[in-house]
Amino acid sequence: MEDVIIIDHDNDTMNERIALSIERIRAFPEPLSDQALRSFFTRIRDFSLLCEKERMESKKDRAVNEALYEDMREDRYPESWLDPAFAVKQAGDMGQLLAVWYAECLTLIPSLYEHKMEDYAAVLETTVQIFNIFEQEDISDKEKAVKDVIYEYVYDYAAQFAGDYLQSTHDPENRFALDIVMHADLSDTGEHSYLYSYGEWITKEQLETARLLNELPAETIDAMAKIYVEGYIRGFKLTGKDIRKKSTVVCYLPLGFERFMRRAVELFEEAGLKCIISRHPVHLINAKMSGNVKPGFYGASNPAFVFDHSEDSAIFWGDRMKAAKLEALRAKAAEIADMLGEVSGHACVEIFGENVPELHRKPEAPQWTAHQLEVKAQYVRDNHDLMDEYVPDEETSFTIIAWPVVTAAESYAAAEEKPLAEAYREIFEDIVRINTLPTDRWEKIQQALIDALDQADHVEVKGRGGNETSLTVRLHTLHDPKAETNFENCLADVNIPAGEVFTSPVLKGTEGTLHVGHVYISGYLFRDLKIRFTDGRVCAYECANYDDPEEGRRLIRSVIFQNREELPIGEFAIGTNTTAFTAARKYRMEEKMPVLIAEKTGPHFAVGDTCYSYEEDIATFNPDGKKIIARENECSALRHESPEQAYFHVHTDITLPYDELGRITAVGASGRTDLIRDGRFVLEGTEELNEALD
Repeated sequence: MEDVIIIDHDNDTMNERIALSIERIRAFPEPLSDQALRSFFTRIRDFSLLCEKERMESKKDRAVNEALYEDMREDRYPESWLDPAFAVKQAGDMGQLLAVWYAECLTLIPSLYEHKMEDYAAVLETTVQIFNIFEQEDISDKEKAVKDVIYEYVYDYAAQFAGDYLQSTHDPENRFALDIVMHADLSDTGEHSYLYSYGEWITKEQLETARLLNELPAETIDAMAKIYVEGYIRGFKLTGKDIRKKSTVVCYLPLGFERFMRRAVELFEEAGLKCIISRHPVHLINAKMSGNVKPGFYGASNPAFVFDHSEDSAIFWGDRMKAAKLEALRAKAAEIADMLGEVSGHACVEIFGENVPELHRKPEAPQWTAHQLEVKAQYVRDNHDLMDEYVPDEETSFTIIAWPVVTAAESYAAAEEKPLAEAYREIFEDIVRINTLPTDRWEKIQQALIDALDQADHVEVKGRGGNETSLTVRLHTLHDPKAETNFENCLADVNIPAGEVFTSPVLKGTEGTLHVGHVYISGYLFRDLKIRFTDGRVCAYECANYDDPEEGRRLIRSVIFQNREELPIGEFAIGTNTTAFTAARKYRMEEKMPVLIAEKTGPHFAVGDTCYSYEEDIATFNPDGKKIIARENECSALRHESPEQAYFHVHTDITLPYDELGRITAVGASGRTDLIRDGRFVLEGTEELNEALD
C-alpha cells in the first residue's frame, strides 16, 4: 500500500490544497450539460462552500447546524441526493455511486469541527477528481471511472483514516468532546447551545433531553452516574480482573446527556480512570463491521439514511481492502501499544424511544455480495485477534446502560393529555429508578430460580394464546452440583439494570420455535417474528413486516443475524425485572424499550455467540461461590482448533414478554418444576416478582 503523506493542518501546503479545491468546486457545475449531473454537483458545491464558510467563520449555532444537515431531515431526505432511490431515478446506475459519495462528503463537517484538515482536504480533492471525470470526453465508462476513484480514495487513505480513528478511541489526550462535557455551560440550550460545538446533527430531541437533565435534582444525576460507574467496576470484580492495572476507560455519549456524563467522568477519575470520549466512526473505511451499539459520541440520525447506507462499503470491500485496513490498524497499534495497554474497556450508553419508520431495503442501495460477507466475517475475526494482542479480553470489561429520549414519551403524553415535557420527566425518573433498583433483592430471588434450574437437564418454554413458541433448551451436565452452576446470577453490573439469570445452552437437543408477536430490535419493530431451531441452529425464519415474505426474511438477516446464516442459540435467559415490564406497559413504550431493558422483562434468547465469547477460559463465580460452567457451546468449543468456526461476532437478544408466555418448566431426573405459569412466577421464593405485574 502506498504511503499517504499526512500534512499538519496549520501549514501553508495544507491551506493551499484546500484553497485550490474550493476554487475548483466554486465553479461547479460548469461546463456539464447533463441536467442530473448539474443538479448533483450544484448541491455538492453549495454544501462544500457552506462547510468552508463555517471553517472560516466558526459560528457554531442552530442556523448553521440546520443548514449543514438540511438533506438529513425526514422531509428533505427522499428528494435529496443522499437517498439512493432518488439518486438512481435522476442519474441511472451512476446515482448509487453519487449518493455514496455525498454521504462521504458529510464527513467534512466533523473534520472541520475537530480541525482534521488532512481529512477535509482529502474529501475535497476527491470530489474534484470525480467532477473531472465528467468533463473528459475520452472516458467511455464514467461509472467505472467514478467507482475506481472512490476505491482508490478509500484505499489510499486507509492508513490515515483507520489509524487516526483507532488512536482517537484510545487516546486520553483526545479531549475534543471531553472538554465540552466538562467545561461548557450545560444550561444553554438556545440558539448558540454548547451542543452545536460537536459538529453533529442536533434536533429538538437532543435539546429537550439536555433541558430535562438540567431540571433533574443533583441526587438523581448522581444516582444515574453511580450505577453506571459502579456497574463497570463490578464487572471486573465479577470476573476476577484487576482494574488497577489500567488507567483509561472508553465512554459512549449520546448528545444531550452531558450532565450525566460530567458526573460519571468525575466518579471514574475518583476510581483512577481517565475517560476517553471520541466521535463515532464517520469515514467509509471505518464503517462498523459488527455489533449494534453506536460507539463514541453521536447526535441525531435519520433512520432511513442509516439503513440505506449501511452497506455502502459494498462498492469497494474485498480482500485487497481488508488487507489494507488490517495493515493500517496493525501499524498504528504497534505505534501506540502503550496507550492501548492502558485501556480498561468500554462504558456504553444507549438511548431508546426514537420514532423509527417502517424501512424497506431499496434495490438502488449498495448490497454486499456473498463473497464480501465472507471477507467481512474474516476481517472481524482478524481485527479482534489483532486488538486482543494490545487490549486483551482477559484484562478488560464493559458495562451498558440505556436512557430514554424525549420521543419515548409521546404516546403516553397524548393518552394522558399531559405536556410532553411532564410526561418525559415522569418516564425518565422511572427509568432512573429501574436502573438503580437495589440488587440484594434480586440476588436472593434469582438464586431460587438458579437452584431449581440446576436440577434440570433441559427447560421447556411454551407460549400461550396466539403465541406459537415451543422450545426445548438443553443444559450442560453439572458434575459437582455443590460447587458448579449453569446459570449466572446477573445483577446490575455489566448489563444494567439488574434482573436476569442466563446460560449458554448445549446446542444438540435444543430445538423448536421461538415466536414473538412484536419485538423492537436495534431500532426496528418486528411483527410476528418466528425463528425455528434444529440442534440449536437457525433453520427457518420469517416475520410479518411486509407483504413479501422474502423482504421480511432479508430484514431479519440484516438486523438480527447481521447477514450471517444458520446462527446458533448463544444464550437462554429468564428476565426477572417485572418493574421494567410494568413501566413499559404503563408508558405505552413496549415497542421502544431497548434490548438492554427488554431482555430483563421476560425469557429471552440470543442468536449468535455466547455471553462469554473469547472469555470461556476465565473462571466466573456467582455470589454464592459456585463456578459457572456453561461458558461455551459446540461452536465456541472449536476456538482453539478452528477459530473461524467458533465465533460469529453476532449476539442479538430476542425477548418473549410475560403476557405471551404460557410456562417455563425445568425438567430433570427428579421431575418437572414450573418456574413461570401463565405469565406469573410460581416457583417458591419468586412470588414477590408478581407484585409489579399485579
